[in-house]
Amino acid sequence: MEIRTLRYFLAVAREENMTRAAEQLHVTQPTLSKAMKSLEDELDKKLFIRHSFSIRLTDEGVLLRDRAEDLVSMADKIEKEFISLDDISSGELFLGLAESYQIKYIADTIKGLKERYPKLQYHITSGDTEQVAEKLQKGLLDFVVLAEKPDERKYECIAFPEADRWGLVFSANDPLAEKKSFHPFDLRDLPLFCSEQSWYQEIKDWAGDDFNAFHLEGSFRLSYNGSIFAKAGLGYLLTFDKLIDISPKSGLVFRPLAPCLETRLYLVWKKYQLFTPVAEKFLDQIRNTFHS
Repeated sequence: MEIRTLRYFLAVAREENMTRAAEQLHVTQPTLSKAMKSLEDELDKKLFIRHSFSIRLTDEGVLLRDRAEDLVSMADKIEKEFISLDDISSGELFLGLAESYQIKYIADTIKGLKERYPKLQYHITSGDTEQVAEKLQKGLLDFVVLAEKPDERKYECIAFPEADRWGLVFSANDPLAEKKSFHPFDLRDLPLFCSEQSWYQEIKDWAGDDFNAFHLEGSFRLSYNGSIFAKAGLGYLLTFDKLIDISPKSGLVFRPLAPCLETRLYLVWKKYQLFTPVAEKFLDQIRNTFHS
């Protein structure tokens, strides 16, 4: 199975039309059709359901699409890494980031590198621990920022200088806005928004026995989206401080949890990872920043 064939397959899956995919790939339609037939023969699986004017993936085709996207991304990353070995000025960084105001340290570090290497490119993937850790493990990312300490048997890490404080974001018009902080018993029976990962880890540990009376109204991977629902009065968003705009014009307020609940962030990379020159310089700069 060749990478080129997987690129062809992904184009067909994306366009859902053999003619359009062939035009995009700059190959003839017979050439593309033959390649797809050979791929089906090689895997001994039907990958497409063909209609008169469109093509739909079978369940096996959907599985291959997901795997092919990772394989093609990895092939592209390897090619770019070897190019960067000879020319650091055009290197690339691949980062997976959790949400936190401390991402400012990452941005400042990249800004400093861009001043020395203007052609440097960086690619940011945002998501929770499960999403970005999977991509790191597959080699699709150089570094990730996680809101939990990683498995030291598989990863190296350094802690961010500060900790993120948890609290509630909700409508400024809510009568509960008069409260200065929220204890676990204050959250009983409230419609709460949170990421599923944090709900069953940090929040559950913090709440103790009161957790059994907590109600998860909805789960969000991105706090900004959750804040829109909170502003509409649908619930109360459990999130880090300094993530959401709570200025007077925002219509939102932030109230900290009590007792204080904090989460440490970690910059994480795989053990024994061989870095490109630009990734090595990024890590050196981050270390200097965190230890200064």
